[in-house]
Formats: sequence, structure tokens, C-alpha cells
Amino acid sequence: MAVSEWSEDQLNAAFAALADPVRRALIARLSRSPATVNELAEPFPITKQAVSKHIQVLEQAGLITRTRNGQRRPCHLDPAALEAVTGWIDKQRLIAEQRFRRLDAVLEILKEKEP
Repeated sequence: MAVSEWSEDQLNAAFAALADPVRRALIARLSRSPATVNELAEPFPITKQAVSKHIQVLEQAGLITRTRNGQRRPCHLDPAALEAVTGWIDKQRLIAEQRFRRLDAVLEILKEKEP
């Protein structure tokens, strides 16, 4: 999904979900391959129920999906959703860079005018 297709509410939900370090670690883990809740919970000193709640937040934010494979319910990173979030960040970065370039140009002109 393109950045322009994501609503402000969707972006807010995604950024709120990514504000938590456990959820960012889950996203990082899922970027390598799909995993079950048990597999995702393994490295954390929290309960599987707590990991499940983090997964629900990521799912509600649209950052991950779950599929059913027999009795397994692996979680998958949604690359399009992550692309929408990073696209928004890139857009803001480009705007800031343009402003800094304009400021640099003005400062250079002022510097040249100094006695």
C-alpha cells in the first residue's frame, strides 16, 4: 500500500505500535522469516500472553498478518505496510533536507557578504 493510501489514523497506529521496543524486536524478527507466537516469545523474559498482546497490537496496526497452516498460526510481516511507514518517513526526511539546503544557500550568501 502506497504512503498516500494510508490514512493518518493508520500511520498513527503503526507509529504507536512501533514505539514499544518489544514490538520493534518482533518486527525485526519477522523481517527474517514468519514465526509462531511460541517462536517469537522465546527470546523475551515475558509471558507468551504478553507477546500475544504485542502481536495483536501489530496486527491491528496492519504491520503483520497471521495465517493458518494446520494447527500453526504463523505471523508474517506485511512488507507493504512497513513500506508505507518508511515511505512517510522518507518523505519527511526529503522535506527537511530541502529546507536545510535552502538554509545552507542563504547562509553561504550571507557569508559571502561579510566584510
